[in-house]
Amino acid sequence: MRSLFSGIGSFLQTPTGVLFTTTVIFHGVLWALGFNYSIITLVIAGFVLIVDFIAAGYIVDKLVYFFSQFVLPIQNPKDRQEIFTRVNSFTGSRGPILFVKNGRVIQHEGETDKKGPGVIVLDTASAIVLQTETQITGPAGPGIRFTKGREKIARGEGVDLRTQWQFIGPLTSDQPFLNPVPISDPKKYNGSQNRLQQTSGQTRDGFDISPTISIKFRVKQPEEKGASESGVVSQYGYNAAAVLNAVTREVIELGTADNKRTRMEWNRLPAHLVVNLWREYVRKFKLEELFKAEGVSGLQTIQEMINRRVKRPEVIEMDDTGIPTGAALTSLEYQQLVERGLEILDVRIHNVIFDRAIEEQTIKNWSAEWTKIARRDEDLLNEREKLVETAARSDATKQFGKIASQHFGNLSAAPQDIFSTLQALIEPIRETILIESRANNEMEEEIKRLDEIWKWMLVKKLDSELHRKEKGS
Repeated sequence: MRSLFSGIGSFLQTPTGVLFTTTVIFHGVLWALGFNYSIITLVIAGFVLIVDFIAAGYIVDKLVYFFSQFVLPIQNPKDRQEIFTRVNSFTGSRGPILFVKNGRVIQHEGETDKKGPGVIVLDTASAIVLQTETQITGPAGPGIRFTKGREKIARGEGVDLRTQWQFIGPLTSDQPFLNPVPISDPKKYNGSQNRLQQTSGQTRDGFDISPTISIKFRVKQPEEKGASESGVVSQYGYNAAAVLNAVTREVIELGTADNKRTRMEWNRLPAHLVVNLWREYVRKFKLEELFKAEGVSGLQTIQEMINRRVKRPEVIEMDDTGIPTGAALTSLEYQQLVERGLEILDVRIHNVIFDRAIEEQTIKNWSAEWTKIARRDEDLLNEREKLVETAARSDATKQFGKIASQHFGNLSAAPQDIFSTLQALIEPIRETILIESRANNEMEEEIKRLDEIWKWMLVKKLDSELHRKEKGS
């Protein structure tokens, strides 16, 4: 009985139930007021009721279509029709409703267990690949994606379209070669050792070395940024083919210990390739060659070669001693990245850690080399200083001679007495000092001396003239 009344109540809440109830009440009131119903009247009332049902159904359909557009941020007519169909035919059961933010799937507990049509909302930095139990149905970019039947997100993970930095290897604070096992904190020590092993390599002369390697990579962007299937244009660029390849093209990693095969996620591939290249190239150099004080060091060469291997289809081959052979080498790492829909933008090597004894010896070698270079530079500077000093003295002598001989350029002039000659010699020197070196204290002393010579010369000249006059008289 309760089920019966519940069904009647549900029917009366529908537009058809409301219209039917209203019509029955209206005609019941008219009949109670004494209105006589004939066959023609009943036919007309039935016809009006049918028209009302049709009109009400049409209006309700259009209202549902209109208001359903505000449920989700729809961008194209196909999605408008899809959301209208979902709202119009909703019976209470639904499929999963998911949100993907920065490539991370956000969901309520048990949401993916729901079956049936669902919806996935992706922000502008996210993309996914959908699949059923038997096949891949295709990628989906930023915007809205309506799922059908048993569709679900492949691998249960999204794809982050943003450019990413990944750091592998020891931290700056890690000193695994220097510190003994910290008994009080073995977990910290184990973490340090694990980071050390991530990039551990061996030089040509057999020394273990482990750097921190930073990798900048992303899912390959399209040449021109276009809209996704939902009509959304992402600032990060959405490349459907690259997203599909990144998720579906599998790379299997074979474990060396137990021969176990594990699938490698798309965002782990760049680090895997770069570490293998690092170990390949570091074997070509001796430890001392990695840290040259002059020219291009071995570390710089390795960094440059790794960047070329992951960015170019072909590179120049290097022999086992790190010398280019001139032969072109096909880059398999670049091909793998292209096939997986990825691209590496930059690789950097820094924070190199190795054994303390080797480090101390290397520092000593550097100190000796730097001391040698400093002494050589000092000798060059001293020699240059002497050359400059000699040239300056020569220029000063020439300039002094030019100034002092200003009044002696006319060889045909009559010979002067010794006092006039001294006067012609001192006068230009004194004027030059007054003009060019007035602020120099040492030059003031020189001017005073010249003035004293000038006075002495005038006195002697007058005494000589008086003496000559007396002698003539």
